[in-house]
Amino acid sequence: QVQLAESGGGLVQAGGSLRLSCAASGSIFSINDMGWYRQAPGKQRMLVAAITSGGSTNYADSVKDRFTISRDNAKNTVYLQMNSLKPEDTAVYYCNANIRSSTSYYALTYWGRGTQVTVSS
Repeated sequence: QVQLAESGGGLVQAGGSLRLSCAASGSIFSINDMGWYRQAPGKQRMLVAAITSGGSTNYADSVKDRFTISRDNAKNTVYLQMNSLKPEDTAVYYCNANIRSSTSYYALTYWGRGTQVTVSS
């Protein structure tokens, strides 16, 4: 029943900005950690940024000082503000969240289906 839906991807020129959103829906009791991953063609999926339920954040070195992760717990939504985008940021970006449903005592990890971000030179 729980689902994640990403939005905000698209095509942007180098140096531009995009804001990704990921909304969790369904029978949700609570959401723990949330994060953004990305995967470029021929590359491994990597963690871009993560945020705990308390607001602590982690970033990959390659995006630190350019990207900002945040969350709105009232809306069950996590955001990724991406500034000063580079061609090497081109990838499919996936939302990830550890969520306890209303019918379970335990949390499970969920993935969104991904949103394409393309940065042109």
